[in-house]
Amino acid sequence: MSETPVPTIDLGPWLHGGPEDRAGIARTVDEALRRAGFLLVTGHGVDPGLRAGIRRAAREFFLLPAGVKRAYEAKVGGRGWLGPGAEANGYAEGTETPPDLKESLTFATDEPFADPVVNAEWYAPNVWPAETPALRTLCEEYLAAMAALERQLLGLLGEALGLEPDFFSRHMEHPTYGFNINWYPGTETIGQPLPGQFRIGPHTDFGTVTILDRQAGKGGLQVFTDDGGWQDAPFAADAFTVNIGDLMARWTGDRWRSGRHRVLPPPADAPAEELMSLVYFGECTPGTRVESVPAPVGRVAYEPVDSHVYLRQKLDSITVG
Repeated sequence: MSETPVPTIDLGPWLHGGPEDRAGIARTVDEALRRAGFLLVTGHGVDPGLRAGIRRAAREFFLLPAGVKRAYEAKVGGRGWLGPGAEANGYAEGTETPPDLKESLTFATDEPFADPVVNAEWYAPNVWPAETPALRTLCEEYLAAMAALERQLLGLLGEALGLEPDFFSRHMEHPTYGFNINWYPGTETIGQPLPGQFRIGPHTDFGTVTILDRQAGKGGLQVFTDDGGWQDAPFAADAFTVNIGDLMARWTGDRWRSGRHRVLPPPADAPAEELMSLVYFGECTPGTRVESVPAPVGRVAYEPVDSHVYLRQKLDSITVG
């Protein structure tokens, strides 16, 4: 495990090691999430070939003419294509930035929910592009792996707080999630960035845990800490970047930080740089009451919130137009 603000955690000893191994990992997780809200996670068992396959299929879609892609256009938090200018993530923290320099394919939970109102809002069918038929099978396999990894992480987080291992995972009977494939093309596609414009503006995520598979780049991910300000996030090809979202920070009474981050624009010395990220946004079952754990674990007693009322407000806040 590194000594950086974003340490690397091997899940192997957590899943298969003894009590001392597990206790040491839990302490490291707690310390890291207090400082920056981020971890690198290895030992997850997710096939790198699967991730590469998703990128190949998604890139085929992103390179299609805009008129073809527009047939799949969706709103933020929906299912389909988010074109250039659809989002400005900095809005969520009150920063007036130009729209983010990205396109996204966005998918989400589509297993039917008993309440018809909740079902209509949060469990609508996914929209899979007919032009890239391989994408659906690849993404469905990947999302099953992400759901399993999310549950493992939530168990680790419960124990890292000294709580029951199912303290968080018990709220996952029929959870929602979001999944974005974010394409960050170079300046030949997007033009020169405006002042204060990012591939993704500074923000925190909204849910419980985010599991990110990313590529290294000069115009890549930066994380914010009080000690060091903005720093390039560490990268390991076999690791997922995991960060805490707003709901989890509220749940822990701000013991853990909602990891503030941004994605830099294409660099001036590598304007053609192209990156793609696979981003799984963990949430919970609609109607979950998120209430801060009391002191001495929690530090701030937030007003309890309905998880999905909160999420909808946040998704609406970053929508441009």
